[in-house]
Amino acid sequence: MAGDTGSLVVDAFQAELGASEPWPDDVVLYQQYQAEQITFPDYANCLSVKTFLYMCGLDFRVEVRTNAEEMSPSGKVPFIHVGAFLVSELDPIIAFVNSRGFQLTAKLADAERSEMRAYMAMIENILVNAELYLITKPRYGCPYPWPLSSILPLRKQSEIQARLASNSWKDKTLSEVCEEVRTCCQALSERLDQQKYFFGDKPTELDALVFGHLFTLLTTSLPEGHFAEIIQQFSNLTAFCKRIDEQYFKQN
Repeated sequence: MAGDTGSLVVDAFQAELGASEPWPDDVVLYQQYQAEQITFPDYANCLSVKTFLYMCGLDFRVEVRTNAEEMSPSGKVPFIHVGAFLVSELDPIIAFVNSRGFQLTAKLADAERSEMRAYMAMIENILVNAELYLITKPRYGCPYPWPLSSILPLRKQSEIQARLASNSWKDKTLSEVCEEVRTCCQALSERLDQQKYFFGDKPTELDALVFGHLFTLLTTSLPEGHFAEIIQQFSNLTAFCKRIDEQYFKQN
């Protein structure tokens, strides 16, 4: 009977989102090992996707694989396996889920959707680059035997340095990076204000993205703890992270 009740709740939630077809019950999300391998920018990306799927009321299970990046169609994590489809990274996963009829932003006006995308771009341009700025080489290679344990981190580091150079982040000082993070948090704090979510009383993918990155920065032990200290200066952002964690992860 409890299972029937749970199914009815899921069906009602999916109907509210306008789902056009049922979500399979065997969906898998792939990522690297959390404790030994995954870098914290990748962990933030995985957490954002998990949060988005939970917000949509969609079931999935997590598979951890050392070679998750090599398995991914884009070479990045996370990716999901849904039926015959492999879809990687947050934006394509959002588009795929939307195409199945599950949309968190269905009730937003066009102007609100544009504003939401602008905030998501800001996070990509600031928080993600800030995370990459502090990425640690030894962690990425730890599950692999020599010489891969040396070669793969160097390759990853080279990719990151190239991205930071192309975005004019490579030569920033830590102080400059911290100021970028503070500016981003200030903008997010002002947009959230005293609301439950960034666009009212219903979550959107922006909420999932913000939680994934802020919660990771707040809870990851880093050689430089400046980012967490900056976020903690914004009480509504820390309360937001605590609320999302309790609502979507403590219950799952």
